[in-house]
Amino acid sequence: MIKIFLKLIITYFVLTTQVFPNPKVDVKTAILLDYDSNEIIYELEPDMSIYPASMTKIMTSIIVFDLLKENKLSMDDKFIISEKAWRLSQSGYSSMFLMINDEVTVENLLKGIIIASGNDACVAIAEGIAGSEENFADIMNEKASEIGMTNSNFANSSGINDPDNYSTVRDIAIMSQYLIKKHPEYYELFKETEFTWDRTGGDPISQGNRNPLLYKRVGVDGIKTGYLAVEKYSLASSMKREERRLIAVASGFQTKSARSIGSLKILSWGFRNTDTYMISKKNETIFSVKSWLGKKTDIKGITKEDIFLTLKKKEARNLKVFLKYNGPIKAPISKDQEIAKIEVFVKDDLIKKVPVYASEEVKKVNVFKSLFMSLNYLIWGDV
Repeated sequence: MIKIFLKLIITYFVLTTQVFPNPKVDVKTAILLDYDSNEIIYELEPDMSIYPASMTKIMTSIIVFDLLKENKLSMDDKFIISEKAWRLSQSGYSSMFLMINDEVTVENLLKGIIIASGNDACVAIAEGIAGSEENFADIMNEKASEIGMTNSNFANSSGINDPDNYSTVRDIAIMSQYLIKKHPEYYELFKETEFTWDRTGGDPISQGNRNPLLYKRVGVDGIKTGYLAVEKYSLASSMKREERRLIAVASGFQTKSARSIGSLKILSWGFRNTDTYMISKKNETIFSVKSWLGKKTDIKGITKEDIFLTLKKKEARNLKVFLKYNGPIKAPISKDQEIAKIEVFVKDDLIKKVPVYASEEVKKVNVFKSLFMSLNYLIWGDV
């Protein structure tokens, strides 16, 4: 649960929950990220280079979602299935079993990628958008650079064997966070547990989602599994409890069972041992600051960024939040003028300092009222 601070002047939460040691998981590399605060809760060799396997399909989906949001693509658009895409449905890879020269909608191809993990669907959508899978990989890499994935390179759209298709669990967590934040409406596809492909020239094929945590009803609503013989089993997963969301990425599990148990252990450990506090929501949370000689006695202030803080539960008693300003603020005050700062401390350590801006204009009172208020202040000391 995300805790919300309703009072800003020295607010304390006293919790006595015991914090356990880091989760013991037999895996090569892992990371646990708080979605809102962007803080790393747990990590194990997070910048180790890995082959992301089918977790690559997260980026493939993002490219499609970006185009849909920009109205450059429609769910009803159809792409013709090439021989290259068709052959991937014949080679023992994960597939939605496309037929050569068939015309398939973007919506069905997306479901084939996200739910059935179809490599053939990845090639079909890459060729349909960019003309070739190589061109599509260039688009993927541009997007990776844009969102801050600094140690990744995509060589194809599906994640099948290629030494030039590599990433890290840190980069995959960044990619997963971007997916959920920028495309929440399309992210809903990742929690669907079954896809039935009513294919041309054959009986419908139903396949279940390969993410094992979706079936446990513990709040996991994505994201993507992966497997390569050289990398073993991997999983990018996200769990939401009430308003709080965590993202875990881990690679190098030896078995499917270990992947499921280990990923759930990491996520559960994060919820059990940490809390996230909402200090301010961008452009929404209102802070009141006193004004002087203004037509309003209080100025409404906002932050232009979200302020979330993730702490171990035993640290929460040391959390202090202050609204600081030299005031009252003299009018006139323009909209977006900095009027205060929020300072967040844990014990005596300043963790965050964020400006507060006026959300409205406050004009100065006329000269007569200004004179009256000044005299009143001189006599009574009351502003």
